Amino acid sequence: FSADKEKKTGKRKSVTIFGYPLSIFFIVVNEFCERFSYYGMRAVLVLYFKYFLKWDDDFSTTIYHTFVALCYLTPILGAIIADSWLGKFKTIVYLSIVYAVGQVIMAVSAIHDITDGNKDGTPDNMTLHVALSMLGLLLIALGTGGIKPCVAAFGGDQFNEDQDKQRSTFFSIFYLSINAGSLLSTVITPILRAQKCGIHTQQQCYPLAFGVPAALMVVALVVFIVGSGMYNKTAPTGNIMVKVFKCISFAIKNRYRNRSSKIPKREHWMDWAEEKYDKLLIAQVKMVLKVLFLYIPLPMFWALFDQQGSRWTLQATTMDGNFGSMVIQPDQMQTVNPILILIMVPVVDFIIYPLISKCKLNFTPLRRMTVGMFLAALAFVAAALVQLQIDATLPDFPSSTEQQAKFINMVDRPIDITAGNNTFQLETFQSNKDYYTYDRPFELKIDTGSPVLISLPDGTRNTLVILEEAGQIRNIKVSVKFGDVVAKPEEGANAIRFFNSFGMVLNITVGEESFGNIISKNMSTYVDVPQGTAEFLIKNAAGNQCVFSREFGFGSSYTFIIPPTFTLEENCGQHIKEVEDIKANSIHMAWQIPQYFLMTSGEVVFSVTGLEFSYSQAPSNMKSVLQAGWLLTVAVGNIIVLIVAEAATLPDQWAEYVLFAALLVLVCIIFAIMAYFYTYIDPAKIEGKFANLEPEDEKKKNLEVTKKDMVENHNEKRRKSSNSSSDEEETSQTNF
Repeated sequence: FSADKEKKTGKRKSVTIFGYPLSIFFIVVNEFCERFSYYGMRAVLVLYFKYFLKWDDDFSTTIYHTFVALCYLTPILGAIIADSWLGKFKTIVYLSIVYAVGQVIMAVSAIHDITDGNKDGTPDNMTLHVALSMLGLLLIALGTGGIKPCVAAFGGDQFNEDQDKQRSTFFSIFYLSINAGSLLSTVITPILRAQKCGIHTQQQCYPLAFGVPAALMVVALVVFIVGSGMYNKTAPTGNIMVKVFKCISFAIKNRYRNRSSKIPKREHWMDWAEEKYDKLLIAQVKMVLKVLFLYIPLPMFWALFDQQGSRWTLQATTMDGNFGSMVIQPDQMQTVNPILILIMVPVVDFIIYPLISKCKLNFTPLRRMTVGMFLAALAFVAAALVQLQIDATLPDFPSSTEQQAKFINMVDRPIDITAGNNTFQLETFQSNKDYYTYDRPFELKIDTGSPVLISLPDGTRNTLVILEEAGQIRNIKVSVKFGDVVAKPEEGANAIRFFNSFGMVLNITVGEESFGNIISKNMSTYVDVPQGTAEFLIKNAAGNQCVFSREFGFGSSYTFIIPPTFTLEENCGQHIKEVEDIKANSIHMAWQIPQYFLMTSGEVVFSVTGLEFSYSQAPSNMKSVLQAGWLLTVAVGNIIVLIVAEAATLPDQWAEYVLFAALLVLVCIIFAIMAYFYTYIDPAKIEGKFANLEPEDEKKKNLEVTKKDMVENHNEKRRKSSNSSSDEEETSQTNF
């Protein structure tokens, strides 16, 4: 009997430890590795777009949110495949293979050396890297989304009906593994990315940042397959979502076919499905639709929430990440969210909610969700305030039709300069503080000399060095070497260059980086110098040398002038003059903590409560449908980011933050009104009501069938009686 039962249910006698199936160990480890893989890759993704693929902030944000949206659309596909065809085990295995392949492709796409034929550090075929990246992300989205609805449910399948307590504990451990994986990955992968690696040139190590998550995904797949012999594998029984969609579709079609005003109306439009589907299913669909209707405003919350990994990370790249002796990378700020989650969930559950209850306030789930949305809006207001402070420290870079110019006086006396409409005086070895902007060629006049027409490339910043020989202004040099950077140096680095007005060639190095041999009256190329104390080794052809030290912040740019009076002595740095081209990031990353705190607070009272509300209001066999609907709101939220970011075209980032906050406040008000009119239900009672009616309906149906059979039998016997009048006994019995 037990063998037959095992064959029918797919259940097998499992090996247990302390009352728990050993198989769940493999499932928990699999989930930990998979979440590490996904969140680790996602943590550095937007910076990969910006700094490796060289996309601008807007396009990087667009592709990032497109990817996240796909990750939350594919769970519906995964659930249908698992429940209708392959079963959960095979679906997890097959899609995990797809997932792992996608992660490996992403790691390969980030290796700049594979197309760097001239070994200059820049990929020669960026199209190949972009194509590989998009293919990898598509496979990852299919894999992570496809297995998302299967793994937790498959873990629940490992328990017998009498193991409710163990099953509950398993889900707690399962979700702990999710948080642990995401927290560790968002800490570790940015550190890996910040390392230097490469075959020909050393660069930010995106291959390692993607490669470790890829390895963890392979481990997740192997661990899951190793436990194959211990799993209870239930056969696919048909997807309830498909059944729900068919029921809704039939109701709509039937209502359309019977749209005549002569046909009596029904209490609910789903009642038009009664001709084909039983009343219990229709009642369950009504409950689901009632909750799904409340889901309509929810995507706006996720539109703001998921910008932690895009806009907020990009915002952090323009901030100071120096925390004492530790330097925080922009993508590491995302770890604030999971850390706060671990702290705030117990605080809210055991302190905040009980206090509210003691105040006799009816803080219903829908009211909690409304508060959560409002807190998320406040988080974006905080982000806008921080952005305003950042913008005040950022340089005003030229547009595509403008040119900017700065002047350095290398003459041994103060000089008067007239450049276009700007007139000013420069001291020797000094530069004007700010850049002047021009939209056409301008005249440059120095002291009483003749004007010279200057034409600069559009969209560039330039430094014009004024030189003199034998007491006469000799030359105004403008060349490519004198073109300045037109963007903040990447990831907190500092763009440094030297102008050599010394009478001989100088060789300058800093760490392993070299400015090369700088000839007299010439400018070096830029070299990225990390934050902290940098020591520049300066030496001449004769071997004489000295060390010049300088402390740098985040994201600055300087031109250091070596004057003709320079000497290679112990304190040579005192003779070197500096020109600040771009200020260092002065707004600290710690100012992002308030916005993360507000967003996490909103998440705790919105997301956790929303899942609880959905579960409590869902029919017993349709909780997966509402789970799919909940995930769909996340996908739609990311699509909203794409639409708003592209349609708004706001010139300032702070204004976009305010726009998102205003939209969420508006949606919050709409949701509050919808929640006010919502009536909470008890699905078990409703299902019980229809379940109790079903036997009566069945009795009536059986009685009608019995009566029909009796009438048919009676008529048949009468026909036989008329054909055989000699059989009076049979006729008598038939008439009776």
